[in-house]
Amino acid sequence: MVETNKAALLVGAGDAIGAAVARRFAAGGYSVCIARRDPAKSSELVAELTRAGNRVQAFAVDARRETEVQELCEKVEREVGPIEVCLFNAGSNVKKELHETSDKLFFKAWELACFAGFLVGREATRHMLKHGRGTMLFTGATASVRGSSGFAAFSSAKFGLRAVAQAMARELGPKNIHVAHLLIDAGVDSPAIHQRMKAASGIDASEIPPDSLTRTASIADAYWFVHQQSRDGWSFELDLRPSVEKW
Repeated sequence: MVETNKAALLVGAGDAIGAAVARRFAAGGYSVCIARRDPAKSSELVAELTRAGNRVQAFAVDARRETEVQELCEKVEREVGPIEVCLFNAGSNVKKELHETSDKLFFKAWELACFAGFLVGREATRHMLKHGRGTMLFTGATASVRGSSGFAAFSSAKFGLRAVAQAMARELGPKNIHVAHLLIDAGVDSPAIHQRMKAASGIDASEIPPDSLTRTASIADAYWFVHQQSRDGWSFELDLRPSVEKW
């Protein structure tokens, strides 16, 4: 267990990966700060973790807005504790054929996944540098390393986020800030993915083959593992997929 005043700030923490990471870091003794545009959507998770004796709060933020990100980080530092770890998990998986991709859609994909990641990473690590340590984590995807048909907007945004993370890792590593990018090369076992599979092929959740989707708890464990690494053996990138995934 770590000191409970150390904060784990999770930006773009939804009901799947974000919630699982919140549970894992709360179990590890961190004060968990869930930040999303509508914090009311995390009320059940906050209640669950609070009942279990954990320290957890939900905050409102639009990660695309510089002043909101700055104010969020300052508020966490002031009211909760030093930001020891930050996860950027925001992004919108958009699939559109090239000639149906508007300039507005392309920009929005980049703004949410790449630009917002830059803002969150810059501001969170600014505070980490004051404390002389910290871990900055980014959620990546298959689109971070491969531009597939129909994913011009999403892939360019995720490629860009990965580049931001790489640049940050090289600059901040020598200053004791561990920057890592977790590449999830799989479907995530979540209600949202179940609904997409149902719409696309008529498969019910009960019919999905075992271990063909990556569980959110497994992703959270991977983030915890990376955060716990010693300085002499830091990972920058860790790719995660089920054993049956073709790659």
